[in-house]
This record gives sequence, structure tokens and C-alpha cells, in this order.
Amino acid sequence: MSLPQLIKWSQSEFPSLPWRKNRSLYRTLVSEIMLQQTTVSTVKNHFDRFLVQFPDLQSLADASEHEMLVAWKGLGYYRRARNLKKIAEKLVNDYDGIFPQDKDVLQEIPGIGPYTANALLSIGMDKSALSLDANLERVISRFVGIKLPKGPKLHKEINKQFSDGKIFTDKRMSFRALNEALMDLGRTYCQARKAACELCPLKKECFAFNQARPLDFPVEDKTKVKAQEHDLHLLRVYVMKKDKILVYKKDESEWLSGQYEVPTFTLHCTDKKLNQYPAFKGQPLKNLTSFKSGITKYKITNFILKATESELKKMTQKKLIWLDISANSNLSTATTKGLAKLV
Repeated sequence: MSLPQLIKWSQSEFPSLPWRKNRSLYRTLVSEIMLQQTTVSTVKNHFDRFLVQFPDLQSLADASEHEMLVAWKGLGYYRRARNLKKIAEKLVNDYDGIFPQDKDVLQEIPGIGPYTANALLSIGMDKSALSLDANLERVISRFVGIKLPKGPKLHKEINKQFSDGKIFTDKRMSFRALNEALMDLGRTYCQARKAACELCPLKKECFAFNQARPLDFPVEDKTKVKAQEHDLHLLRVYVMKKDKILVYKKDESEWLSGQYEVPTFTLHCTDKKLNQYPAFKGQPLKNLTSFKSGITKYKITNFILKATESELKKMTQKKLIWLDISANSNLSTATTKGLAKLV
């Protein structure tokens, strides 16, 4: 049986991941929210620091949103940070800080969807559940030979086979260890566009390996239209006075809401529907320092303009405040990158 070999491989290769040490349901919750849409290497660099500041549900529930967002900086997708704080508040206020052990009850908590609920059950509580993310979806479809398009139909079929007892039926198995091993496998040897089958502990029993066509699973959904990438040129206007910078706070309708950013204007965008920033209406600008960044489907070139306070106030009606640069304020990453260019 190759599943025990898989688990042994996982536990020997990845024992140092910080969320797999000193386990608690809270640490599992934090890691799973952080790992959504973020790489393992990025989360490794932030997890311990975040836990030092917020070691438990109570400390996170009591924190201000500003404190939370500053601690989250560098992990991106700040909506996840707000969701995590809401989950902590709900668990503290309505459940006395105790995690429900029923999937349906867990999913009643805003911010906890099917994946996070299953992760808390399987990885946090070592209960019979599958944390079906893209990695598990891919590995299981190849291992079992389920030729369905990735997405809801494939998830439904995997969950059906799991609940019917057709896959992973060893009652002695640790479901925590199984889920983590499958995640590790999908992240390393069993990737979306590359399969190192010769190194895989599951190869002897893997349907896709024995058919010599691992990349055929799961099926690509040809009806899905690939999101078009867009070029976006932004002008970021910096007004500084000693150790302070003039910024505005981004609202809920904007990218990176809750963070502080220097006033920013659109110079050019191939997406005519984009309305995140007002258009720049001043005279053409030349020889500006620039840097690259990106968000969702936008490839961004950021141009930096140093201005005076009076010049800036003629350009924008936003409510501006002076923020201390050295106080580890909740500045947007782009604003911080621009500052580095000006030093």
C-alpha cells in the first residue's frame, strides 16, 4: 500500500512548516486562511511573526482592524485578513472561543466556507474529511482516474467517492496526515503542468501513472475563457515632509481597502472598464522613475511624481492625512515600493 509511504515521505520532508508545530485549531485556522491564494514560502515568512502578535483567538478578536492589517502586510488579498478577524470575533463572542466540530455549524460562521471547514475538521481535528483545494483535486483525480473537468463537478465526484468509502478507506489512517501529504505531493511532484512521477510515493497505485498520461487529469475545461491580461500605467504622487507622507485611506470599493496610499491616477489602461483610479488630467510627464507591480489581471507600471502639498490638492478631492513613514503604518505595498525608489 503506497499511502503509508506517502505519509512517511511527507512527514520526513516537511516537518518544519511552522503551522505543523505546536498544533492548535487556532494555528490551523490562521495558516489555512493565509495559504489561500498565497504560496507556502510567503506564508512561512509571516506566520510566526503574526502568531507572536496574535497568539490566540481572543487577542485577534480584540485587535483593531488597523493592527490586524499592519500585521498582515506582505501576504496580500487583505479581504482574507478581515475574514479571519471576523471569524475570531464570532468564535469568541458566540462560541466562547471553542471551535464547533460539525461542518454545517462551522460553515454558519461568516468567512468559513466548505474548504476551510474541511481543513479545520481534517487537519485541525484529525477527523474524516478532505480539504479539497486545487492540489488535492489534481492529485486525487490522477490517483483514482477521474476524468472530469476541474471544478465543482470533480469536487462533487471526489466527495461522493470519499463518503461512499471508495477511496481512502483505511480507518487507522490519520486524516490530518493524509490531507497534508496529498497537499505536499500536489505542491512538489504532482504539479498542474509537470508531474515527476518517478519520484512519487503513489506511483505504483496511481491510475494516471499506469496509463502513462498524468497530465490528462483533471480535464481542462475548454469552455472557460482565459481572463485577458491588461496593461495599466499609474501615476503615484508623493508629497513628503520630514518623516511624513501625504496619503488617503482606501475605502471598501477599492483594491486593498483599509490601507493607506499616495494619491494615484490612471495614465493608461487597456481595460476601459477599470475605475479604480481617476484619470490624470494634467500636462504630459517625462523622465519619471518607475517600477513594476501587478494585481489580479493587471500588469502595472507605476510612475513616481514628487509634488508639493498645494500642487497635490489641485489634483485630488480626496481627504488626505499626514502619516508617519517610520511608524510601520499600513501603507500599501506599491506606496512603500515607490518610497524606496525615492530614497
